[in-house]
Amino acid sequence: MSAAPFVLAVHGGAGALARGPRSRRHGAHRAALAAALRAGRAVLAGGGSAVDAVITGVAALEDSPLFNAGHGSVFTAAGTHELDAAVMDGATGRAGSIAAVTRIRNPVVAAALVMRHSPWVMLCSAGAERFAADHGAQMVDPAYFFTRARYEQLEHARQRQSVELDHDGAARAQPRDAEDGTVYGTVGAVALDAAGNLAAATSTGGLTNKPLGRVGDSPIIGAGTYAENASVAVSATGVGEVFMRLVAAHDIAALVRYQGRSARDAAKEVILRRVPRAGGRGGAIVLDRRGNLAMVFSTEGMYRGAMPEVDV
Repeated sequence: MSAAPFVLAVHGGAGALARGPRSRRHGAHRAALAAALRAGRAVLAGGGSAVDAVITGVAALEDSPLFNAGHGSVFTAAGTHELDAAVMDGATGRAGSIAAVTRIRNPVVAAALVMRHSPWVMLCSAGAERFAADHGAQMVDPAYFFTRARYEQLEHARQRQSVELDHDGAARAQPRDAEDGTVYGTVGAVALDAAGNLAAATSTGGLTNKPLGRVGDSPIIGAGTYAENASVAVSATGVGEVFMRLVAAHDIAALVRYQGRSARDAAKEVILRRVPRAGGRGGAIVLDRRGNLAMVFSTEGMYRGAMPEVDV
């Protein structure tokens, strides 16, 4: 349990992390996670809400080419980018998400605009982009999301005729510039603010070589993103189809709320038992109102961090 009045945690996706000589890049990814934590913590330290903190933290990771969200997102089978994001306020139960967008610089910001300025929960594709532009979101040319390492990752996936988790494709691919670092994954954040409110946000470019129009669990409330003050805030990463079928994020929350399980036990039950039994894998960060934090994954690794540092 944390003695701090607020807690923020972030993740950078789950999968098969690069090892050996390429592990030198891990420091850059840890630095990017630390920068996102500092940005979100500044919001909380200034009396800001958990919602604003997770948006700020995730947006910082979207701006980094090191992760599969925003700039640096993976490619679809058509050689394009389709981005998804969601945010949920544990105090009010309100949520917003967007899916399959191609021109919004920070998808998590657009998801927050849907939550705050519409009666809807999810908007997709051109309609989501029009709404985001009308409400002040920064729009970019689709070329903004391109990185060479991601394109080489797509080429390797095409050769294998496979659709891959970001980490897995990156671990097998061998980019020409082994130090450019653009190889890791889906991002998310959970936060507890000084008022005792929870929030969660998740953002992703999806799976490498995914078909056009495929939407994963990240923008689906209850699957990859969920928050309620009565239980926990959750941001998940992994094989989205399994997380959707299991409604995994809500399943974790339900175990806490209705069975009285701890955040750690609930996360382990879903991520380490139920998801693998259903043929999936991945991870999640889970935070309750007392500041108890769990970071659980069934893959080789998951980039993650918390501020203040807590025993997870």
